[in-house]
Amino acid sequence: MDFECSELQQWKEALSSYQTSLESINKTQLLELDDFYRNQLPPLLHQRNPNCFITKSELSKLMQWKLTRGKWRPRLLDFISALDETVVESASQKAFKSLPDVSKAISELTVLKGVGPATASAILAAYAPDVAPFMSDEAMVAALGNSKDYTLKQYLKFTEKLQSKAKELSLEGESFTPSDVERALWSSAIGAKELASPPDPSLKVTSKSNSGKRKRKS
Repeated sequence: MDFECSELQQWKEALSSYQTSLESINKTQLLELDDFYRNQLPPLLHQRNPNCFITKSELSKLMQWKLTRGKWRPRLLDFISALDETVVESASQKAFKSLPDVSKAISELTVLKGVGPATASAILAAYAPDVAPFMSDEAMVAALGNSKDYTLKQYLKFTEKLQSKAKELSLEGESFTPSDVERALWSSAIGAKELASPPDPSLKVTSKSNSGKRKRKS
């Protein structure tokens, strides 16, 4: 999907195909993790208001979601498992209280080893999807043209663009959040990849073989 597209129906269709895009990745664990991230974690966080925080175990599961939906980097999980529970709760509590100052909130979270702006954005998006979108590679490419710069400065540019797009799409009576925009962009990018590489029946045996090799490596 072109980020500049202003057709509400196209955005709604991209967002509604999010689940199908998840399923197309063919990772059973991803479906369970995404359900946790989108449907279970947000109410858990808000139950702790006014001093909301994320627990270490929740952060670990969130990290699994992020890595399973994107690039797998197990070292990050090791960093999270080494964090102190009280430090995680304190940093996240300060971050949530900092909102809607996204810059300050990200800075509060990135004191945690293994938590960069992208992971911090996932934490904030779970708590405040109407303010902070997740910094996914696919949405970064669509909104900014690249996904190689994982700095706070780049995330602030990304957030501003997605907040603006969400407002634009919400003018027509719909309620679009920056997180909705991110999911629509991600889903559209995954769908485009699927279309760009249709299965070749003549390569079935090779594909199975390669799939097996990948599993042994992971």
